[in-house]
Amino acid sequence: MSPTVSIVMPTYNRLEFLPPTLDSVRAQTFTDWELIIADDGSCNPTRDYLRAIADGDRIRVLWLEHSGLQGVACNAAIRAARGTYLAFLDSDDLWLPSKLSRQIASLQLRPHRRWSCTHFAVIDGSGAIVRGGPRGACQAESGWIREPLLRSEISIALPSVIVARALLAELGSLDEGLRMCADNELWFRLATRSEIDAVPQALTLIRRHDRHSGSDVIAWEDRLRVFERLLRAEIGSSSERLLRSQVARHHAGLARSQAASGQRRQALATLLSSAPRSCRYPDWWPNALRAAVRACAPAPVVSAVRKIRAAG
Repeated sequence: MSPTVSIVMPTYNRLEFLPPTLDSVRAQTFTDWELIIADDGSCNPTRDYLRAIADGDRIRVLWLEHSGLQGVACNAAIRAARGTYLAFLDSDDLWLPSKLSRQIASLQLRPHRRWSCTHFAVIDGSGAIVRGGPRGACQAESGWIREPLLRSEISIALPSVIVARALLAELGSLDEGLRMCADNELWFRLATRSEIDAVPQALTLIRRHDRHSGSDVIAWEDRLRVFERLLRAEIGSSSERLLRSQVARHHAGLARSQAASGQRRQALATLLSSAPRSCRYPDWWPNALRAAVRACAPAPVVSAVRKIRAAG
């Protein structure tokens, strides 16, 4: 028989974190689940571990060629899923034991809500909580959330999300062209079609460590692509001005990230290309000015400022 929940877990060389993550799945008080692990071409130690824990039925492993793309691995697991609901879990994050049971019970009481999230806390590599959420954004509350999503006012963590598999089939799976933010793009599509059911407890623990792939520049590039795509689709709508403001803000954020990572020419090019369209929006200016200063300042000055900040 098909399980109620199919857990979608992409992984790549996460042997250090996989055992506690899997323990958090096994500790769920809701037990009607299957786990589908999409291995993105890991090296032998991780593959050996996955072979040992796979049982061919409840825990299945899909062996993929390495792509480095979140969407590719997740979509492979989604295609293999049999459950009524899909739950996402990264292979270095953790669930508290009541996570699935709380979400499924709440969704079944509110069938008009077809996806769900929990609040989350951030932990370090050792599992110690370091902060409750992302800086500058609140965590989602129940209801229609597309407007606050467009304003970048709320944050949803992928491992906190459960979505009805039928809804995802209607909308299409994750965008495989995005390198880091395929989940963020999916939230916009889900929020257009259905209210979200948010459990206001931190039942998901997001791990931050020094072995993450990608970069801040890539994340800004991805988010900018998402907002530019939304803008093209909504020219003439009531959301057009908001989307133009967000595109401007993301151009400036990308430039600042490029400058901070030493890509000075790219940062200046981003500023120059975006300025004619973006300078009218207040959200563009703070990061644009920071990016310009960092891109133009002599390297010894930048190094000195970093040392002063580190000492302070």
